[in-house]
Amino acid sequence: MNEISLPYHLIIPSLISILILGIIFFKRKRIFKDEKLKWFWISLTIFFIFYLLIVGGATYGSISAELTYQKFDLNGDGNFSNNEITAEQIIAEKNLISDTGRNFSFITGLIFSGILAFFVFVIGKTTEYLKRRKTTHNNL
Repeated sequence: MNEISLPYHLIIPSLISILILGIIFFKRKRIFKDEKLKWFWISLTIFFIFYLLIVGGATYGSISAELTYQKFDLNGDGNFSNNEITAEQIIAEKNLISDTGRNFSFITGLIFSGILAFFVFVIGKTTEYLKRRKTTHNNL
């Protein structure tokens, strides 16, 4: 049982996030130059950073749990015989199968990262508006 099943539902969103963050990084001078869209790009960057942290962490946890579980298969046949079943193996199996949080992290990551990015956008636009308003009142 040397094969591990890769959680593609977690790996693909992680790779997409890395790709988009890479594009934002390489095009940052042109993207952040426009003052009207500056806070949009900042909030989008924050969205993908936190989404990558959530989904990437779940991907790491899933692969780590499977590797830990496979350490208990001493003869490598994919089945656990009586001498391979221990208290630690049962705990590792429970960690591997109790993965609802990891499996749905791509959805909860969207929600949490979206809310966070929305608040960053609103706070950034509000402070920009208040600064602009203050400078126009000072100029009058």
